[in-house]
Amino acid sequence: MKVKTHSGAKKRFRVKPSGKIKRKKKGLRHILSNKSSKRKRQLGMATYTDPANKPALKKLLNI
Repeated sequence: MKVKTHSGAKKRFRVKPSGKIKRKKKGLRHILSNKSSKRKRQLGMATYTDPANKPALKKLLNI
């Protein structure tokens, strides 16, 4: 039986050629007036997932 990719995970994560999993940061949707410009700018940048979460994400993404 085929195993389906988790549809929520495939929208949120990208696997790079190096094997790292890229993601966006949380906290840039609302209540932005309380956050500094520096914080908002840094939240806009993408980052990589923590190595501790990699096995669970690999299972969701079927890689």
